Amino acid sequence: MDWDAFFTLHSDLPREGPGDRDSLDWALSLAGVPHDGAICDAGCGPGDDIAGLLAHVPDGTVEALDLYDGFVAQAARRFITDPRVTVRQGDMGALSGPYDLIWSAGAVYFLGVTEALTAWRTVLAPGGAVAFSQACWFTDRPSDAARAYWEREYPQMTDIAGVNAQIAAAGYDVVGQRPLSDAAWEAYFTPLEARIAELRPGASAALAAVLDENEAEIATWRAHRAEYGYLLSVVRPA
Repeated sequence: MDWDAFFTLHSDLPREGPGDRDSLDWALSLAGVPHDGAICDAGCGPGDDIAGLLAHVPDGTVEALDLYDGFVAQAARRFITDPRVTVRQGDMGALSGPYDLIWSAGAVYFLGVTEALTAWRTVLAPGGAVAFSQACWFTDRPSDAARAYWEREYPQMTDIAGVNAQIAAAGYDVVGQRPLSDAAWEAYFTPLEARIAELRPGASAALAAVLDENEAEIATWRAHRAEYGYLLSVVRPA
């Protein structure tokens, strides 16, 4: 992966993975975060979920962090005038807390489900919860094309039972789960497609390779969306 080319493509996109306001509202309603609660957006990317999180804690705070400084800068620009929001560069495996909710959209795989939940248990406030989305198989017989793609990208991917076993191994109970909708995927892919089309003319070899990889991701999901997706889970320490 040429990271300069990757960030040329992904710079200033609204999202860095599937998700939408409907799925966020569903999760936050289940989590029962108080109006003056503290939320951590772990792996916030460019910060597209921050406004939705703030809507659930109008008298509270959101701390958003990401490892990549470019995404941190983008998210910080979006909320520079809101004193309820803190955006910083940091490791989501080393949070401070306490938080009433840790929200992590499509980023838990960097640590592993069990590992992330174990690390986060100590920084949750009493009664606190974690809401996260994770790539997941929805069939035990995926097509060759879908399996080949994910064996390259994330060979550890498992099914719903496997995700739930990882949650249980960290000592958490599942409050609720549902797959992300097609609309949540298109909220990521539609702007990404437009950026690919914009960058394709005159792209260097390195950038063209990154564009090809992202086009393959989009095409694979659209052809095999019934076989896999992102599972959104709301969990709480047992």
